[in-house]
Amino acid sequence: MPKYKVVEMFESINGEGKKAGQLALFIRFQFCNLNCSYCDTKWANTKKSPFTWMSLEEILETARQRGIKNITLTGGEPLLQSHIFALLEAFSKEKMFEVEIETNGSIPLKKFQSIENPPSFTLDYKLPQSNMEEYMCLENFSSVSAKDTVKFVVSDLQDLERAREIMNQYSLIGKCSLYLSPVFGKIPLPTIVDFMKKYHLNGVNMQLQMHKFIWDPETKGV
Repeated sequence: MPKYKVVEMFESINGEGKKAGQLALFIRFQFCNLNCSYCDTKWANTKKSPFTWMSLEEILETARQRGIKNITLTGGEPLLQSHIFALLEAFSKEKMFEVEIETNGSIPLKKFQSIENPPSFTLDYKLPQSNMEEYMCLENFSSVSAKDTVKFVVSDLQDLERAREIMNQYSLIGKCSLYLSPVFGKIPLPTIVDFMKKYHLNGVNMQLQMHKFIWDPETKGV
């Protein structure tokens, strides 16, 4: 039976994205292959980060018992888990769930399209201030669809300009959901609004990380 390195499982509201404000069960997996300058989950990102081994069936049974429709797989980078394909296939057969995967943009997504009833993906494209843009898998832009989301975490005006460039270069507006999300406390929020107004970014959403306003920004498990 496949096993997975689970750092934590918790119930909360989705703090961002298309299902912001809705209840979700979060499953956070250990380890990430990137090291973003602003990362707020570094404590889960190394191979030394504490975790619990959970089997595929243990994860599914826990999700069934919690009784929450929205399941968010996050990390770390969940797609780096061995046997992640098997877990996604198993979730796809559980009709009560809607599964979202938060992925860092470096992992090819095409292979997951063969799953019947595939999950939705929130792809976090890394901009210049993350120091990780060189690792982005650009072929993913041909794989995303209307059920998916591309998120741009912005630190400054340079990041905003690069996000707009990517949206235009890959014709993303209208293809998938798009979000501009500020690094918490880093960029004045009106700067993002003014940028959207200046370039008439119809079809693009600005979002705030709701959970960081409800709880202390450093709080885990929320």
